[in-house]
This record gives sequence, C-alpha cells and structure tokens, in this order.
Amino acid sequence: MTVPARERGTTTVAPRAVRRIAERAAAEALPDGGSVTRGSAAVRGASARIAVDVRLPYPVRADEAAQRVRERAEARTSALTGLSVPRATVRVDALTVTAPDVTAPEAPVVLEAVEAPEVVPGPRIRAERRVPSAVLAAVGVVACGLVLADVVAVRLGGAPAGWRTAVLDWAAAHGPADSAVRIGGAVVALVGVWLLGCALLPGARRRLRMGAPAPELRAQLDRTAAARILRERALGVSGVVGARVGVRRRRARVRLVVGYGDAEEVRSEAVRVLDAGLAELGLARTPVLRVGVQVRRDAGTEAIEPSTAPAGADRHEFRDGLRNALRDGRQGELRNGLGNEFRDGLPGELRSDGKA
Repeated sequence: MTVPARERGTTTVAPRAVRRIAERAAAEALPDGGSVTRGSAAVRGASARIAVDVRLPYPVRADEAAQRVRERAEARTSALTGLSVPRATVRVDALTVTAPDVTAPEAPVVLEAVEAPEVVPGPRIRAERRVPSAVLAAVGVVACGLVLADVVAVRLGGAPAGWRTAVLDWAAAHGPADSAVRIGGAVVALVGVWLLGCALLPGARRRLRMGAPAPELRAQLDRTAAARILRERALGVSGVVGARVGVRRRRARVRLVVGYGDAEEVRSEAVRVLDAGLAELGLARTPVLRVGVQVRRDAGTEAIEPSTAPAGADRHEFRDGLRNALRDGRQGELRNGLGNEFRDGLPGELRSDGKA
C-alpha cells in the first residue's frame, strides 16, 4: 500500500546538526596541527550554507589547505544531510607555529628565491559588521516598541505617555535656528554617513587579500600573522639580532638590528629571504618591501683592531670568546688565556689587572 504524500511527513535537519557535521568534516581535511575554531550554518528549504573558521599550522600553503577544507566540508555535509550546499565559506583566522622536535637532528635549511605564482585576485571578503548591525537593530526595536505600545494604549482609550508629550512639546517650542537642534541634526547626519560607510565599504582593513586558485575560493591573511612570518624569516638571517616588521596593504617595512657581520651583506641576504617569504604568502598583491638596517655592536668587540685579531675562522672564534668573557665578567681568565701577540689589541681594562 502506498501512503499519500501529504501523510508521509517531512524530515528537517536542524542548523546545529549541519554546523557540527561541517566542523567535523573540516577537521578531517586539516593538516596536522590545524584546528577548527568556529562554525556556523543556515538551512533554507533543501539547501544549506555553511562557514567554518580554521587555524592552520605554519608553514603551509593556506590557499590549497582552505580549498581542501571547503571541498571536504561541502561533500560530507551534502552526503550526510541530504541538503544541497551551494557554497561553503572557509576563513583562516591564524597561523600557528608547531613546536620543533628536539630529538630529531636539525637539517640545514636552504632558502631559495621563489617566484610569485600568477594568481587571480579572488572576490574580496566583506566585513560582517556585527556590532553596528546589533546596535542599530537594538535601537530600532526599542524605539519602535515604545511608540507602538503608546499608540496602542491611546487607541484603547488610555492617555498618551508623558515622554511622548514632552518630546512633542519640546519640538514645537524649538526651531531649526536653535543650537540644540543644529547639534542634534549634525550628530544624526554623522551617524547616517557612518552607517552608509558600513553598508557600502567592504571593511576588513586588517586583512590582506590572497590569490584565488579557484573562482569560488576566497581567502584573506591577517596582517599581524604576515608580520610574524616575515619577522621569523628575518631573524633566521645570520647577523640579525632583532627585527621590527609592519605589513600594510601596499608596503611591508622591516627594520633590522645587525649585531655582527657586514651590514650591507646582511641586508642583501635579508632582502632575498624576505622576498621569498612574501612570495610564499600567496597574496593577490605583493606589498613593496622596504628594509632598513640599524647597526648595534658590542663595545668589547669593536675595540679590537683587525691587524691584531686572528684571521679567518679563528678570528670569529676569538671575537665570540671575547664577547662571552666580557659578558660573564671573566676578564682575568681571558687575559691569562690569550697570547702576548693579542694583548696589545685588547681593551684597556684587560691589558692590566682591571686598570685601564
């Protein structure tokens, strides 16, 4: 016997269940060290729209990882719920650096210049504007609720509220020439301009738009995360003891602190490494790199003349040992351990017993 269609009933999948399925599917596609921070889902009829926020490990290709997560979330959600998923949104909130394995031998890292791939800028992600929307909705609901309650009370035979009569009396007694009216109008106009800007401008100024390997994929990278990546690359250059990095949409400014070595050579190597790092970020528009150098030398090492110090590798060992001795206060041990040919090139506090 066949049951009529109107008696069969309907099956509804709750948005919470869809959200959990999408979060679990996204977690399955993440690389080791990644995690899902938040998810959301909206169900309309036989279709669902899902969005997940993820945290990826560094280093990783964010665009490729996000595309795998999106495809996995769409496929699994559609298969397990029976709903069509026309679009899934994946947002990369942050990049986390995994702790290195101290038991494994550290292999030398060779950084080579990487040419930026030709990518097409994907659609820009617009800011959600949750706070302005919530404030505007709350103010509108409160104002409309008060007016509606007062109008209903008057229609039912009650007296109008005191606040409404006070507002009407004040408006009747004041005209456009009054200062209070002008100030209030200016404030309302500014609020209106601000709301129009929130509605028309895309926002998300703190994030950099990334290239899109697929037309339906959109990705952004936080400027703070990009600055941390470049700072880590800069500190890996030999001779750099400090770095300050600021990344904007058009420029990336790096200020290096050089503690040893030739400043120009250190800067050239840092520029090469940072150019490779910018190319690996996968941005739709690579910022212009500007590198500044600040030389900060140790006073004990600067007093040594090149003619009195050893040459080649021995010279570097000599200067490192001298720097450590000055830092630890072992002047006497260092003075007794040096040969006569090097004592003339030492600072004054080391040539004699603590006397310059």
